[in-house]
Amino acid sequence: MKKTKRQITETAKNIKLLILDVDGVLTDGSIILDNKGNEFKAFHVRDGHGIKMLIRAGIPVAIITGRNSKVVERRAKELGIAEVYQKCYNKIVAYNRIKKKFSLRDNEIAYIGDDIVDLPLLKRVGLSFAVADSPDEVKSLTSAVTKNRGGRAAAREVTDVILKAKGLWNKVIDGYLKT
Repeated sequence: MKKTKRQITETAKNIKLLILDVDGVLTDGSIILDNKGNEFKAFHVRDGHGIKMLIRAGIPVAIITGRNSKVVERRAKELGIAEVYQKCYNKIVAYNRIKKKFSLRDNEIAYIGDDIVDLPLLKRVGLSFAVADSPDEVKSLTSAVTKNRGGRAAAREVTDVILKAKGLWNKVIDGYLKT
């Protein structure tokens, strides 16, 4: 199922939505709990910036995660991610809802996952990525594997691929150079 760099670029040209898992993709997979019931997660700033650039370029981003966390809700709001589906044990249900809402086909959606719970979506979308520290069973069923591990700018790799493939990269860079 691995695609060449050229095939990934060609497929990415058609992407109109990026969906992300959280734990193990936007974070390193660690879940830190204190004695007061507070939950802590660390997010990489470059992942967040890549997501913001994608959204500013007109490509929406969604989150589908199996856990429920106020931290995820807060981070999504900071980044401008409006479509957040938490506590999804069957991610296909949320995926179908998002797909219908945006009137998209599978080949117009990209997904980044890290574990076997993500396999149904990774197999279904047009462009699928596993983060570098995913199990081999996951890596073997995706279009590509990021160089970076989850929580270490792996999502940024994917946002950059999409922006460049769609010819939006220079426009994004120009926007920063004009300020």
